[in-house]
Amino acid sequence: MRIILFTGKGGVGKTTVAASTALKAAKEGKKTLIISTDPAHSLSDALDIRLSPEPMEIAPNLFAQEFDVYYSMEKYWNNMRNLMNTVFRWRGVKNVVAEELSVLPGMEEASAFLWLEKYYEEGTYDVIVIDSAPTGETLTLLSLPQVVKSWMTKAFSRKNLAVKTVTKGVKFFTGVPLDAGLEELDELFNKLEKIQQVFLDPEVASIRIVTNPERMVIKEAKRAYTYLQLYGYNVDAVIINRILPEKSVGEAFKYYIESQKGYIEEIEESFNPLPILKVQHQGQEVFGMEQLETISNSLYEGKNASDVLYLDKPYEVIENSKGYFFKTRLPFVVESDIELQKFGDELIINIGNRRKSIMLPRFASFLKLEEYRFQAPWLVISLVK
Repeated sequence: MRIILFTGKGGVGKTTVAASTALKAAKEGKKTLIISTDPAHSLSDALDIRLSPEPMEIAPNLFAQEFDVYYSMEKYWNNMRNLMNTVFRWRGVKNVVAEELSVLPGMEEASAFLWLEKYYEEGTYDVIVIDSAPTGETLTLLSLPQVVKSWMTKAFSRKNLAVKTVTKGVKFFTGVPLDAGLEELDELFNKLEKIQQVFLDPEVASIRIVTNPERMVIKEAKRAYTYLQLYGYNVDAVIINRILPEKSVGEAFKYYIESQKGYIEEIEESFNPLPILKVQHQGQEVFGMEQLETISNSLYEGKNASDVLYLDKPYEVIENSKGYFFKTRLPFVVESDIELQKFGDELIINIGNRRKSIMLPRFASFLKLEEYRFQAPWLVISLVK
């Protein structure tokens, strides 16, 4: 199975690109599922088909699904939901509010992981394409197993609940045994941790960053790339969406076209050696299979959409006693050409007349650039507290 997750700043066109990718994979003969983990679902609009919380076939080899956290909890985790609902009500929370609270922080994303674990174990599909939430929520999704486990263990530990019950077999007034809900909690943790390991396997899972040729969008794409690398996830492509064609716009867009050229060059320079795929602006809203197919053909011209497009680790962060070493790959460079600057959480690498900007993790804002050394092809930078 291949899993491909699309992320990027809100509004860059992730859903369109993800749907186009899924359609291309399906037309290549792969049984493909596209699913949306974004609470503000727009996948139905992009496909121009009303979707359900269960997979439905919308074209040959192509299935689609929009997650619904309440549906998922009801179907797979009802004992756990009843357990939490009962505890909240026992604490004096009103019924309607308790029902809402029973869906814990992160459960929207967790339910997505649980479905993915199910499909992975069953081998139901050849390719799963994920239309993810905006960047910040995607990073939350990928770090979710540890976060949910910590939160839920503290809130619903056996020790805390046992104090409030007479015996192990006592049932809440919902009729659900205490152990039934706690066993589902244990199962939830195991499944979340298991699917996270799948995401960390670069032969199975890839992440593709969607961006636009605009300054703020590029900065967020760089930061997302840094964190994804830091967490060990394989990013195998960057997609520049909504590129305005030079000859088809009037004088009003002249400045935008000029700045766009510079931003495209910046993306190519910053994300080198990742493949950079490009999508022209379609001049209209994109929805429906015909328009999605047009995009997919230009996006993956000469490539299979489900292939691993790039497999490497361009940089890494290593903790040491004084702070951190930051290693980045700089092929075909000599040390005398390198000049470094650091501004907050941004590292600027000047190589001759070329400049590479790397967004460091946010905690690096408080670290000082101490020294660097070049061990071809690796530039090793020391950041100290």
